[in-house]
Amino acid sequence: MVRTVDYQTRRRAVLAATIERYIKDASPVASEDVAGEFALSPASIRKIFMDLEDEGYLMQLYTSGGRVPTAKGYRYYVDFLISQMSLLEEERERIDSKYRCQISRLEDVLENTSQVIAEVTHYAGISSFLEWHDRFFYKGISLVLDQPEFQDLGKMRFLIRMIEDKERLLNIINRDFAEKVKVYIGDELGCPEMDNYSLAVSSYRIKDKSCGRVAVLGPMRMEYSHIIPTLDYVSDMLTETLERI
Repeated sequence: MVRTVDYQTRRRAVLAATIERYIKDASPVASEDVAGEFALSPASIRKIFMDLEDEGYLMQLYTSGGRVPTAKGYRYYVDFLISQMSLLEEERERIDSKYRCQISRLEDVLENTSQVIAEVTHYAGISSFLEWHDRFFYKGISLVLDQPEFQDLGKMRFLIRMIEDKERLLNIINRDFAEKVKVYIGDELGCPEMDNYSLAVSSYRIKDKSCGRVAVLGPMRMEYSHIIPTLDYVSDMLTETLERI
């Protein structure tokens, strides 16, 4: 019996493996890097790479160099390729412990939430209250600046200006969306200077009414499979906490 392989399924798996390796290593991915995962030759992987590049999911920064994901590739990864999105039990317990302390002021709860997000995700954590039109809390900007993408001085300055330009950032965070966690990738942010960034946003509620947002700001090469369930869980914990205040 001849065993056939669904080329489209294999191609999606190669794309997922390539993106996950790039997220981990922040270095262009060569065919040799992923060939072993599929029992294929580097030449076969290069053929798949070329097809994925032709369709806009990967790009090659330099001739004969490895591939890196495009914004389109990340979008496809977030929408269709992430197979596991859950928090480890110790991470849930770590988040839970941060909300057991007695906090009675909304400002303190939101500041604490920003710190929790930054600690768990290792990116910038942001929290806002919809009725505060020019105010939000953020932690972890230095964690973003430590990423390889932001060693350029110009990119560092832009990130700092973006945080200081509260209205501009809040306009993005406070957009309406239907998903539990909304992910904006690259140019989806609607800001040309943020093509290398991604922003994940979730809503928290009080008495079934949307009251504010929690968000993670980081490089487009962020660990989406960890960021999404983290924000999901934090927004639920924040909602429960505010119900008790």
